[in-house]
Amino acid sequence: MNMKENPYRQDKESLMELLQQYNIMKTGNSYKFIEEDAFEQIIDFFEEKEELSAALEAADYGIQQYPYSSILQIKKADLLIAKRHYKEALILLDKAELLDRGDINLYILKTDAYLALDQQKKAAEILEEAVNRFEGEERIELLFELSDVYDDYEEFDKVFNCLKLILEQDQTNEEALYKICFWTDYTGRNEEGIKLHQKIIDEYPFTELAWFNLGAAYQGVKLYEKAIDAYQYAIAIDEKFDYAYRNLGDAYLRMRKYKEAIEVLQKVLELARPEDVIYEALGHCYDKLKNYAQARFHYRKASHLAPEDSHLHYKIACTYINECQWASAIKNLESAMRIQQSRPDYNFALAQCYVQLNKTKDAIIYFSNFIKARPKNIKGWKELIKCLYNAGYYEEAMQQVHNALKNTTNKPILIFYKAVLLFAMNKPKEGILLLESAMKKTPKIIKELIELEPSLLQNQYVSILISKYKNNRLSK
Repeated sequence: MNMKENPYRQDKESLMELLQQYNIMKTGNSYKFIEEDAFEQIIDFFEEKEELSAALEAADYGIQQYPYSSILQIKKADLLIAKRHYKEALILLDKAELLDRGDINLYILKTDAYLALDQQKKAAEILEEAVNRFEGEERIELLFELSDVYDDYEEFDKVFNCLKLILEQDQTNEEALYKICFWTDYTGRNEEGIKLHQKIIDEYPFTELAWFNLGAAYQGVKLYEKAIDAYQYAIAIDEKFDYAYRNLGDAYLRMRKYKEAIEVLQKVLELARPEDVIYEALGHCYDKLKNYAQARFHYRKASHLAPEDSHLHYKIACTYINECQWASAIKNLESAMRIQQSRPDYNFALAQCYVQLNKTKDAIIYFSNFIKARPKNIKGWKELIKCLYNAGYYEEAMQQVHNALKNTTNKPILIFYKAVLLFAMNKPKEGILLLESAMKKTPKIIKELIELEPSLLQNQYVSILISKYKNNRLSK
């Protein structure tokens, strides 16, 4: 094989010869002339071997021979930045700028140095000025750099603006299309996102990313039907576009089209690695369709992928509660509480299960835990009082009514509960007076009281009171 047939070997031999010449020059035994681009090769060689000091030395020799070489000065500045000598690098880059303002690397390296010095604003100014000097691919590269700087110091609207400028210049730029989807949602600039992507689609109708971004922007303003249409176009162009199926499933979920959501979410599982959020979403769909066995199956799949997510055990428990399988519900709630014991909703659900199993003392403990966490929430007080009442603990129930009145800004239902407790404690006159007072203010709540104690309907005075209220309504 001759050397023409093996250019790699030829390049390697040329480089070895060049390094030999460079080493001879360093000893001072030879004044052999080395070309400017040869110094670039020598610097690159040492840099690739991560011998930064040797690379810097080569850059210095090169600059001695070519003091007006902006390229060599920019290369040295790059090495100084790698060695964290940022201020030195900036001095050198200023010199290089006087020699050649048209090298894009000059501005990118200045930006890197200012960012390293925690001067984000200065970095942004450098790039803002540079963007107007360049065109084409170089301008796009600078706009990407600028978007990263804006992201770094949390000027998020300006990140969106940079990406928009890129797409106005290069409508099918994949990187910009991927990034702008996130920033459209993050900045809430969905209306602009819709117009931008409609314009792209008019010019390039088979750009699946533009259709996907259009769908996401529609979804951001809750136009779910339009979002679904856009995602379906994206899938028609690329039938393996798993993120489009994913978002499509979310849009169907929000429209409560659970069967359609199940179909597309299953497609996500076929195309991408299994994720807990997809299995959880499938579980939610089956839950809403009252197919509790399938809901559990998918929640468990999600739980295997996210074993520390207590909420998945809670959701499994809720499917058992819906089927009145109290013991199974308790088992899963206990699993949830082993991970996150203090969650009020777990305590509340556990208390409800114990009520159904007539384990009053256990129910009281967990209702009390809920109330400690949410003392202003009437739900916990109501269930605790009902639990105590049904167990015949009237004195304790009355005490909890008074506690609830202090904590919940005098909810009307509590007055009704107080009245029924007075009847239960053999104080019918006080009960009737309190009930009449409560009925004048919020008569509808009597229904809840009758649910708690249906035998009250047999009390003559209560019956008269209810009739009076009904007659008053009819007369109005």
